[in-house]
Amino acid sequence: MTKRMGALLLTLLLTVSMALTACSSKQEPKEALKTAAANASKLTSYEMSSNFTINELSYKPGDASQTDPTMTQFMSMLKDAQLNVTGVYQSEPMQTEMTVGIELKGDMGMTFNIPMVMTAEKLYVKVPNIPFFPIPENVVGKFLELDLKELAEQEGTEWNPDAMDAAKTQKLSNEVMDAVLGEYDQAKFFKNLDTKDAQLPEGVDAKQVVQFSVNNDNVKEAVTVLVTKAMPKVLDILSKEEYRELLQMDQADIDKAKEDLKITEADQAEMAKDLDKLKDVLTINQFNIDFALDKNDFPVYQKMVADVLIKPEDTKDEVKLAFTGSNTYTKINEKAAFKINIPTGDDVITMQEFEELMNASYGY
Repeated sequence: MTKRMGALLLTLLLTVSMALTACSSKQEPKEALKTAAANASKLTSYEMSSNFTINELSYKPGDASQTDPTMTQFMSMLKDAQLNVTGVYQSEPMQTEMTVGIELKGDMGMTFNIPMVMTAEKLYVKVPNIPFFPIPENVVGKFLELDLKELAEQEGTEWNPDAMDAAKTQKLSNEVMDAVLGEYDQAKFFKNLDTKDAQLPEGVDAKQVVQFSVNNDNVKEAVTVLVTKAMPKVLDILSKEEYRELLQMDQADIDKAKEDLKITEADQAEMAKDLDKLKDVLTINQFNIDFALDKNDFPVYQKMVADVLIKPEDTKDEVKLAFTGSNTYTKINEKAAFKINIPTGDDVITMQEFEELMNASYGY
């Protein structure tokens, strides 16, 4: 009896210990997102898959006589439209390849894919065969080579190789994310989701899923925090020399934006009144952003779900918009397995050659 009791107690202690260990591996929601953002800067390579789908898009004029058939057809074409992106990235040497897929529904439905390859100085875009947009056969399937330095010079701007520095861009993203998230109340806007309830895609093994949520009850506070607290801190970050150079921003423009954001007590009172009216204009049925972290606290999956109804105050019009978007990252920091590779030889045409072939096709 004593041995059995001892074994039972030992088992119980081990079970409790394992449970506590599992719980302690999860961080508070905001802290988890900050950790994930910091770890994102350690990504040297990955494969990614993104999707953006318009689930609902409709416009109903307050006056039925003002119904525009062209607008109705346009909305119908965009409903269920999808943007899909798959790709591979590596930091050293910098190389990214991706395939952008666009799928439109309705009577004017069409589907086409655009493969791209980017290096530190060049962008290659495969010329697609787009319905209703005639492109010469000797151009379709070629990779259009764009020299990023030359493009910058043609636009009258200075070539900035730092703009292609993923590490600096990620560092900026981390600081901005910290500044913004730090201003939002954790209890009102964040929560941990059970990984079983997060509807993660197959193959995503998450240790923790954090959800940021805005609804009708907290949207007023969400906007107020963004305008009065978060944005001023973001502008302070952009004022740093390394980021001004990265984004090629002028300090005078940043200073002006800071001045524009300064709000007096009277302004705050007026903004509060406007935001009180927001509930009559905007109905948020759902607005969630989920962040999934793996066992190494890397951000391996994000999903945004939005469903809103907009009723302009001065009309009886109604606009419904619902969409979902997601990003999935796999094979993190493994050897990059490129599928397209950097185009060479006859597969490549310059912008000048492209323009000449297009002009010849149209008889110019």
